[in-house]
Amino acid sequence: MSRTGKKPVSIPAGVTATVADGQVSMKGPKGSLSMPMADEVTYELEGDKLTIAPANNGKRARSFWGMQRTLIQNLVTGVTEGYTKVLEITGVGYRATAQGKTLKLQLGYSHDVDYAVPEGIEIKTPDNTTVEISGIDKQKVGQVAAEIRRWRKPEPYKGKGIKYRGEYIFRKEGKKK
Repeated sequence: MSRTGKKPVSIPAGVTATVADGQVSMKGPKGSLSMPMADEVTYELEGDKLTIAPANNGKRARSFWGMQRTLIQNLVTGVTEGYTKVLEITGVGYRATAQGKTLKLQLGYSHDVDYAVPEGIEIKTPDNTTVEISGIDKQKVGQVAAEIRRWRKPEPYKGKGIKYRGEYIFRKEGKKK
């Protein structure tokens, strides 16, 4: 039995849920999202609650049960509150500026890195060492943050690079003389 899957997803006021045509759709104040339904799981919409249950007692159906419930909860959270990831840039001369639909990064390379911001994602730079990525799709926000971080991962000796806010960088001791 899935503890996560047993709990119904509550749909807050202002959000409309639709279960039809092989899609679960949510429409709220921030926008609309949808995801395909898994065949291994049944979806039942009753008032302001969406209940997920396994279609049969097979291992595959039980393993999909909790994951599908979490994905639907992410849709509800996305259309009501949205998601935000914050990246911090550490290093002398390393900086970022948001210019329209482009993020310009100076990361110690011989050239500036221009990152084209995908549709549905908003990037802000409150100062030149902080990048705030926000959007309604949790997967897309995380993917964009990972792609930006990939340009200069934090190194263990001085800690220079791009890291998530709150991420701990394991530091190594330098060479002994």
